[in-house]
Amino acid sequence: MENPNPVRLLVVDDEPHIADLVATVARYEGWRAVTAGCGADALARAAEFAPDIIVLDLMLPDFDGFTVLDKLREKHDSVPVVFLTAKDATADRVAGLTRGGDDYLVKPFSVEELMARLRAVLRRTSEKPDTRTVVLQVGDLTLDEETHEVRRGGQLAELTPTEYELLRYLMRRSPAVLTKAQILDHVWEYDFGGRSNVVELAISRLRRKLDTEAEPLIHTVRGVGYSVRQAGK
Repeated sequence: MENPNPVRLLVVDDEPHIADLVATVARYEGWRAVTAGCGADALARAAEFAPDIIVLDLMLPDFDGFTVLDKLREKHDSVPVVFLTAKDATADRVAGLTRGGDDYLVKPFSVEELMARLRAVLRRTSEKPDTRTVVLQVGDLTLDEETHEVRRGGQLAELTPTEYELLRYLMRRSPAVLTKAQILDHVWEYDFGGRSNVVELAISRLRRKLDTEAEPLIHTVRGVGYSVRQAGK
């Protein structure tokens, strides 16, 4: 029986054989998939197709994937994005995360691994809230699991789905200190093999959005991990 609400995937890559391969595999799984070969086309497709998730190549012929993401966010489009990059340096591989992407994959890549990561990101994005707890609070930081709104001192903070899931995990376990391995396993659901500082980057992004103008609530316990708590508690 055909899925009445299939996942809508936009694949942006200037190499048609890559874009078509990913789209074909996604369609085989019952998803709807469209492709774009440049940044301008990607923005037009995103506006008309309203994708649930985007696979976005960093190197495009007109402007790069970062610019595409920035323009989407300017329109308050919070669609999750998985970046593709042909650069294998650690800094390049995690650059997408520092700019608000939800995951990244280095070319050449396995389509099976890409699909697994897309499903993991979608689970974080669409996971239904636990009705036992609707609003989490630490100090003046609140997270509403029903609306997915995060506020610090009453001010709304715009988080990516991955940032939201990371913060929710830390707040649910507050004031416990969580190790990097625990965070990777819960938030990203697969092993980075110690090849990147993905957790540190995500924590740094949260601090910039939540702790810049107020008492820090996100704490690092050296050699152990991270926690969300009020100072002295």
